[in-house]
Amino acid sequence: MTVAVSPDGMPALVLNADYRPLSYYPLSLWSWQDAIKAVFLDRVNIVAEYDHQVSSPSFQMRIPSVVSLKTYVKPSRFPAFTRFNVFLRDRFQCQYCGTREDLTFDHVVPRRLGGVTSWENVVAACSPCNLRKGGAMPSQAKMWPQQKPYRPTVQDLHNNGRSFPPNYLHESWMDYLYWDVELEP
Repeated sequence: MTVAVSPDGMPALVLNADYRPLSYYPLSLWSWQDAIKAVFLDRVNIVAEYDHQVSSPSFQMRIPSVVSLKTYVKPSRFPAFTRFNVFLRDRFQCQYCGTREDLTFDHVVPRRLGGVTSWENVVAACSPCNLRKGGAMPSQAKMWPQQKPYRPTVQDLHNNGRSFPPNYLHESWMDYLYWDVELEP
């Protein structure tokens, strides 16, 4: 059965050559067009397919739902220092009050007192807590982060990312997303 496919529909889960997702959060997904292009360039193996297909006058193929890279990509040990990754490390919650609303980030040791913008000095904070703490040290403001800021590994972020699944998970992806969790008897 051939159907019209929207450009935003039917993404492919991208696995490394060891069949682990390249990334859990954000989940490593390619558009169906990029997945088909990678198949033609012989860069991936098709692991699973959707029931839908695309066709041209000379060929037709089912749309890949899971692909694995043919060449292993060594993941970096430490993730980039970005606002998003700070939020992910801190599980998208203010490290002072625990809310998940209106997040920004806070320098535990304020910059005006020599604090640097680094993994070890920045935490997720909601705007009200950030304003309340201001440029004060934690002891002055009587506000301490729930966890000491640290430089996470990629594995730390992957583990945290599993707690925030994307809005859409295709059934063909499930065996590859949670392959290292304990199986039920």
